[in-house]
Amino acid sequence: MFTGIIEELGEITQVERTQDAARITVRGPLAVTGAHHGDSISVSGVCLTVVDQTADSFTADVMAETLAMSTLEDVAPGRKVNLERAAQLGDRLGGHIVQGHIDGTAGVLAITEGSAWRVVRLSLDSELAPLVARKGSIAIDGISLTVSAVGGGLDDGWFEVSLIPETLAATTLGDRVVGDLVNVETDILARHVERMLSLANLTTRSES
Repeated sequence: MFTGIIEELGEITQVERTQDAARITVRGPLAVTGAHHGDSISVSGVCLTVVDQTADSFTADVMAETLAMSTLEDVAPGRKVNLERAAQLGDRLGGHIVQGHIDGTAGVLAITEGSAWRVVRLSLDSELAPLVARKGSIAIDGISLTVSAVGGGLDDGWFEVSLIPETLAATTLGDRVVGDLVNVETDILARHVERMLSLANLTTRSES
């Protein structure tokens, strides 16, 4: 479990690919501090398990499903990634509950510069649209953010997030440009509500 408060900017240093998986090595001195084999680390929002480590890096396996659902599909050495160690009991929850289970990706549609912030508009897949609400929480590349606006229809949906200077400087979002893809994880509470409503609808139909 994570909070979406990024601890460190890491870098992919090695990628070993097989037919349906990949093994990546990530440089992140802070992320490996106190880490052990089997620990979880969020890599741009994707929860990965440490299988090996050095004093300043760790290695993790990425399965086919994760590759297909996230931007790790085309990951290569040199890419910057957001890193966060798993939350500990007793920590302050500075962001929101982030599982590291990616729902899919979104494309950067537009970037609007403000005097001290940046508004980023991203595409919204029709399957995720019911789970994204204005003022609701969302994780973009593992970063806990608040949705500032939602619009469009099922086929051309979008949402916006407003980024403060600290977020731009301390995460990979400061380097994102129109056309880039990012990892998206919707709020776990919204996912559970959607599931309960879908089951309730099925029950109603079976009884009618």
